[in-house]
Amino acid sequence: MAWRFLLQFQTGGGEGVLPIELEARVGEYLSLVMKLIMAFGISFQMPVLLVLLARVGIVSADGLAEKRKYAIVAVFVFAAVVTPPDVISQIGLAIPMMILYEISIYACRIIERKREEAWAADAEADDFEDTDFNES
Repeated sequence: MAWRFLLQFQTGGGEGVLPIELEARVGEYLSLVMKLIMAFGISFQMPVLLVLLARVGIVSADGLAEKRKYAIVAVFVFAAVVTPPDVISQIGLAIPMMILYEISIYACRIIERKREEAWAADAEADDFEDTDFNES
């Protein structure tokens, strides 16, 4: 879609109008494609990073949910910087990133629930070990 958008600037020559023609080069095309691949590749690693940070305890699901509006702005700024200057590419990157952010919040909630269950099981095991069966 980005390539079609950039091709729209091409115009044929007419009376009093200079022609604007695309002189495509393989290097420029590959550069554009590689930038888009890198942008999408990096952005799809966001959920992995957020889930790992939640596992370590640096971020929480509630904290991510509270900062959602800042995340949306950051996602659109990131998409605007790394994509070509057309809105369709920007939205094409930003919407999946927002969906992935919401999935990350859900995954963080699951991790926190499992951590709390593990802590509760450890607390019960500690309470069981503290009881003295020799006195009875």
